[in-house]
Amino acid sequence: MKNNSSNYVESPLLVNEERDEEMTKSALATFRAKEEEIERRKSEVREKVQAQLSRAEEETKRLVGIRGEVEALTDPMRKEAAIVCKRIDLITRDLKQFGVNCHRKEKEYKEAVEAFNEKNKEKGQLIGKLVELVTESENLRFKKLEELFKNI
Repeated sequence: MKNNSSNYVESPLLVNEERDEEMTKSALATFRAKEEEIERRKSEVREKVQAQLSRAEEETKRLVGIRGEVEALTDPMRKEAAIVCKRIDLITRDLKQFGVNCHRKEKEYKEAVEAFNEKNKEKGQLIGKLVELVTESENLRFKKLEELFKNI
């Protein structure tokens, strides 16, 4: 009888576990389906945005061309003036870069000169100290020689 009652107890538990496992698999499948749908929609939106951007770029290019033609009709010399203005802008941009480089190099030069002057000053101080030490040493040697000379 124990076997029968234990089988009876295990049987509903197994049924519950199988039902739970099926529910989990179903929930996972639903989740995956929703994720795939989200990814598909994201891809569609991305494609639509890219298509609109491409159209906008084409329209912008077309409008720039039309504007150039209209401006050329307004003033025949304007086109040449525009070319000169573009060259001036390019040169101005180059000059800015050269100015920045020049400023940086000037700063580096000033720092190098300052470091050079500091080292030169330090060298002068050390030479002064050396001269002082040599003079003191000579004076001491001279005094010792005088003492030796007096003792002789």
